[in-house]
Amino acid sequence: METITDFLDGMYSWVSFLPRISKTNLVEIIIIAVLLYELLTWIMNTRAWTLLKGIIVILLFYLFAYVFRLDNIFWILNKIATPAVTMAIVIFQPELRKALEQLGSKNPFTGILTFDDGRDTSGFTDKTINEVVKATFEMAKVKTGALMVIERGDSLKEIERTGIEVGGVVSSQLIINIFEHNTPLHDGAVVIRGNRVAAATCYLPLSDNMSISKDLGTRHRAAVGVSEVSDSITIVVSEETGRVTVALEGGLRKITDADMLRSVLAGVKQAEEEGSRFRILKGRRKNEGKAVK
Repeated sequence: METITDFLDGMYSWVSFLPRISKTNLVEIIIIAVLLYELLTWIMNTRAWTLLKGIIVILLFYLFAYVFRLDNIFWILNKIATPAVTMAIVIFQPELRKALEQLGSKNPFTGILTFDDGRDTSGFTDKTINEVVKATFEMAKVKTGALMVIERGDSLKEIERTGIEVGGVVSSQLIINIFEHNTPLHDGAVVIRGNRVAAATCYLPLSDNMSISKDLGTRHRAAVGVSEVSDSITIVVSEETGRVTVALEGGLRKITDADMLRSVLAGVKQAEEEGSRFRILKGRRKNEGKAVK
């Protein structure tokens, strides 16, 4: 018993030397940790990671010059340090712009306040999922290229404006007809909002992620690009191979069969339904009672 008491007294004496941590300090530590995590995640998923490794090499060389007292080299590095900061901002300009776009596209009050902005907020129904899956694999069989962007929380209005408004209820026949070769709407992406095809022939931002395989074409790079700036999910059908791929959160996932795609879309639907349970105030849903089951 005395040993335990002595141990606790020793621990207390060590802890007493540490500064007191208040609740405010804990909140600040959590916020800083989250920000650092998000920053490192962003760097790892963009070309900034390659550039950062180059900067780390330069910093190691700077440390080497300081430790071994290479005075001339150390003097040169000190002189170029200030313009190097400006150079880094210029080099990282595309990545910084993309990060600000992502920050601006997020609603900080999502999950707390939902405003009725005229969008179809009814989300996916099982019928819509089945129609999308059916159209996807019908097109995959005959190698018809397709690019379908499914809007979730982040608005795709800006992308929708680059295309032609459709506004039709999602059906396999409509989707297949849009992407049929030599039709006016087949070139570009389709934006699906809720249970409707909002627009066709839309232009998507291309990703500059260097880790994307060179075997993949512009469709896949565009799918990854829109998933980097929004929380959308994009279905890609390759015109060359008929392969089906899903882009989500800046990554690509190969889809092997209809059940797998249905499971991915059902997971998105379930996540949206669970997220809606935590909303305090909701906008009125249009025609909620008329949703097709």
